[in-house]
Amino acid sequence: MAEDRKLDVLRAIVEDYVLTREPVGSKVLVERHNLGVSPATIRNDMAQLEEEGYIVQPHTSAGRVPTDKGYRLFVDRLAEVKPLSAPEKRAIGQFLEGAVDLDDVIDRAVRLLAQLTQQVAVVQYPSLRVSALRHVELVLVDERRLLVVIITDTGRVEQRTVPIPDGIDLAVVAELRARVNAATVGLRAQDVRARLAELPEQMRPEDRPLVQLVVDAVVETLDQEGEDRLVVAGAANLARTGADTAAMLSPVLEALEEQVVLMRLMTEMAEDQRDFAVRIGHETQYEPLAGVSIISSGYGGDTALARIGALGPTRMDYPATIASVRAVARYLSRILAG
Repeated sequence: MAEDRKLDVLRAIVEDYVLTREPVGSKVLVERHNLGVSPATIRNDMAQLEEEGYIVQPHTSAGRVPTDKGYRLFVDRLAEVKPLSAPEKRAIGQFLEGAVDLDDVIDRAVRLLAQLTQQVAVVQYPSLRVSALRHVELVLVDERRLLVVIITDTGRVEQRTVPIPDGIDLAVVAELRARVNAATVGLRAQDVRARLAELPEQMRPEDRPLVQLVVDAVVETLDQEGEDRLVVAGAANLARTGADTAAMLSPVLEALEEQVVLMRLMTEMAEDQRDFAVRIGHETQYEPLAGVSIISSGYGGDTALARIGALGPTRMDYPATIASVRAVARYLSRILAG
């Protein structure tokens, strides 16, 4: 019972600190929360929470604030994630379903999540390595160049231009297009290489130089690391979160601009077993991000193609942010599957 009560006290401290941005004292807890015990008991529980490293006294006032360890316990013991309202869900669906292509979907999703959470939103582009091939189009630019357009099942479009070797009969382009698609459509990137490796030998010897160039263009494109593209929106929200984030603002903005650390974190968070993952403060293992938390969720089906997330100060509304991240991720999955 004592442990449950301490969790209630910690939960109340986290909720009040998120709301007020002020250290929380025992008197405030008694006044605002029906904890069912005396002020002396609450003070004793706070002392134990502080001794165990879940809260800390930032200065000589009587108030306490949660530590990274305290936020972690709070997140791990969340009884429920705040559900989005029906109007919020409809608004998400209508906003995302109006997108015209993958770039538009990603752009809308990241801006929407930044607006919903009032945090920084980040979205990975779907990985080419785990996407399936939907279509390969070959377009003659002129007599010397051929445009290879690769379209995945997520709607991602990549283009490569290859030179047309001397002596090639341009009539072969239509046959080559048909053979490439027949061999590869619906396959994942890792399976495309083996299927296309046989294609040059199936064509006339005089056409093989062009066939090999097209095969190489498709394979090299799909072999790219898909996590190399990250879209960020809402960086200005960091400046609105209060004076307590002023010292961390510059290094966080630099990390957002560089993106390498965020991409690594997103990849690591994909290993979590829950349908969302949370990294709090020093759990990011990157000092410039020690004052922020990141919440992310995979999108794109049972095997997530990429992740979407929100980044903000450790003093964030975790239940509401988790709900928003999960909701936008699910709508993204639904749209890409359609």
